[in-house]
Formats: sequence, C-alpha cells, structure tokens
Amino acid sequence: MTQILTLGEVLIDLTQTGTDEKGIPQFAAFPGGAPANVAVAASRLGAKAGFIGKIGGDAFGAQLRGTLETDHVDTSFLFETEDVPTTLAIVSVDAHGERNFSFYRNPGADTQLTEEEATAFLSGGLPLILHFGSLSLTTEPSRSAALAAAQGAREKGVLISYDPNYRAALWDNEAEAVRWMKEPLGMVDILKISDEELLLLTDTDDLEEGSRRLGEYGISLIMITLGSKGVFYRCRAAEGEDDLRGIVPAEKVSVCDTNGAGDTFLGAVLAQIAEGGGIPAQRAQLEAFLTYANRAAALTCSRAGAIPAMPTAEELGE
Repeated sequence: MTQILTLGEVLIDLTQTGTDEKGIPQFAAFPGGAPANVAVAASRLGAKAGFIGKIGGDAFGAQLRGTLETDHVDTSFLFETEDVPTTLAIVSVDAHGERNFSFYRNPGADTQLTEEEATAFLSGGLPLILHFGSLSLTTEPSRSAALAAAQGAREKGVLISYDPNYRAALWDNEAEAVRWMKEPLGMVDILKISDEELLLLTDTDDLEEGSRRLGEYGISLIMITLGSKGVFYRCRAAEGEDDLRGIVPAEKVSVCDTNGAGDTFLGAVLAQIAEGGGIPAQRAQLEAFLTYANRAAALTCSRAGAIPAMPTAEELGE
C-alpha cells in the first residue's frame, strides 16, 4: 500500500546547464515539479510513494510519466489532458548555483487538476501522509482540488504535509500569495518552509518567534530550511511541556545546482516518518531524521537537475 501520496505540479524544468563558447546559455529538459520531486525522493529512499497530478498529452507529459514510473512512483492518479500542454519552468542558474524561475503555465496541465480527480484516492486504501505545495493554490481548478483533497484526507486521519513554496511569478501580487499560502495551515501536520517564506508568512525572520506563530495553527512539526546553515525545527510537545526546538547543521558540499534540494530534504523526512509510523516525539530520533535528510539534500546539490540528482538509500549508506 502507498505510504506517501504527493499532489500538485509535475513539469519540465528547462534548466541552464552552462554556456557555449559564445556565452549563450544551454538548457536541458529535466523532469521536475516540487510534489513530484518529493515523491521520487521518498521512493528512492525506500518509501512506497504515489503522485496525484495532471500532464499534457504530449511528449513532455509522456517523459514525466515515464520518469515517475521508472522511480517506482505509483501513477494511478496521474491524469492527462489534450486541451493544454505540459507545464514548463525555465530555471536559470547563477555562479553560486542559485536559481531564477520563469513559467509557461497560463494555463499548464498541472493547473487543470479537478476536485474529482484530486479526491479519487479517498475511496481506496489511504496513505499515511498526503503532501502538497502552494503552487497548486495559484489558480483554479487546482486550488479547490488541492484543498478538497487535503481536507478529505485529514478527516480520514491522514497526516497532511505542506510546503508553501513561493514563486512570485505565479501570483498577481504578494498579498494574494500570502492569503492563499496561509489558507491550508490550519489542517497541516508537517510543514517545510524556507527562511524567506517564514518572513513572508509570519512577518518575522526570527526562527523562534516565527515558528511559534506558525505553531499556533496546530502544526505538529515545523521545519525551516536555512540553506547552507541547515534546518531549524519545532516539534509540538505534550500539553504542559516545552516544544522541541533546535538547529541541525547542513552537510558541507560543493554546490553544482540547488534545484530539488528542499524537495529531497522533505522526501527524506517523510520517508522516515512513514517508516516509523508517525512524527517522532524524541529529540534524538527527530534530529537523526533531519541529519539524514540534510545528507540527502547535500548530495542532490552536488549534481545537476532535480529528480536526476536525487540520491538512493544505497548512496547514503543505508
């Protein structure tokens, strides 16, 4: 039975891989999309993962389906449309490996996922975890579809994982982005957020205070990724006890491309939670999970692309 289902965008990352002798950027068509990345990362690390989303009936869509199936991700809920093309993201990379995104997605196939399609899994064997991200919330019908799937899953006891992944180019303005990125927080159990997104959603860059404000939504595990500095975590404690909080340092690595690093990190965390049957309540176990996830993310950063760069359990010595 599937342990982790992810929902949202699967797309082609046209990623800059270098320049030619005339300085003209060169691009490769890598498979990507944050929720799809998370599913592949979890699957490569031993979890039984599946994906809910929509592709176009084109060559890129066929490539993406093939990629997921090659990595043993269940595509029973990967739908196809002939009406719009598979979504494209153009990923430019600077000298430090940092990314700049632009999208061909107005509309793209991922935005056309319907509520009926997104909730179809609820009538079968349920996963332990449902994960989704905020790119599904940028437009209809995928917005209503994602929220309905998360609400339906939560009502059936599924753990809800969420990544408020901010991409300014996909929103009309920042205020609209913040409004919808906050919308699911009250039904989330596991939150992965970057330090930049923390400031956007909580109006503070203080890790303790920002995570406390997010914790008021009832979120059990909050992970704030800090790039080369590692990850800050806050894990809800039993009533009357202090929340577990701390920073787990990042693994040092020579960076080739940071694309997919956060998704690899989250996939690794979710895979371990699925294996353990729930969110760990002890500091030592939680920090061991996060250390493992940091190692996986570091290895992804050392290679080009998102999905192609993700490690296997064997590569991590498991």
